[in-house]
Amino acid sequence: MESATIKIGKRGTLVIPSQIRQSYGLEDGDLISVEGRQEGILLRPVVTLPVEKYSPEDKARFLLANTVTEEDHAWAVAEVRRMGLDPEAFADRPSPTGP
Repeated sequence: MESATIKIGKRGTLVIPSQIRQSYGLEDGDLISVEGRQEGILLRPVVTLPVEKYSPEDKARFLLANTVTEEDHAWAVAEVRRMGLDPEAFADRPSPTGP
């Protein structure tokens, strides 16, 4: 493990030495978690995942494709209608009770 002594700058900024940044794959703009521990301060890279946005049609397909019972299916159909969509347009999967 690498270590270095660094100085706290204005407004509490820390400059992580380039060799350590490279070792951990840190780049400008990356997020770091700062955690106060009994033994000191722990800095850890934060993993961020892109947020996937779903269209109303994607949501309708998901709702209708994941029903198990007739009650689930009826609820999903009502939800899709509440979204202003026609459940029949997503009829690529039969209802749980059959056609």
